[in-house]
Amino acid sequence: MALLKTLIISCALFAVIDCALVPAVPVNTDFDPHPQYAYAYNVQDAITGDSKSQQEVRDGDVVKGSYSVVDADGSLRTVFYTADPINGFNAVVQRGPVPVPVVAAAPRPVVPAAPFLG
Repeated sequence: MALLKTLIISCALFAVIDCALVPAVPVNTDFDPHPQYAYAYNVQDAITGDSKSQQEVRDGDVVKGSYSVVDADGSLRTVFYTADPINGFNAVVQRGPVPVPVVAAAPRPVVPAAPFLG
């Protein structure tokens, strides 16, 4: 019986010492109850052919955005998405031709008019 008491006391003492050695976990008190952000990017690399873009906006628990990428077959894939706590994540995918960039005509040089000799 004395051995059992010694064993119980030793285990209890070890548990107290062991708990004292565990560092306290810091608690993050910086919490934004209504987070908001907006970002966007666009990549058009003529050398590598990389062409993609994304934009996203968050207002509280609602996130809305879209991204576009030119697929290997040359078609443009655009994904429009929303996410919120009620409806979850929803996405709509559209595929179509890559829009051809409109190149403005180069401006003509300004040539001064010849003097009137008449």
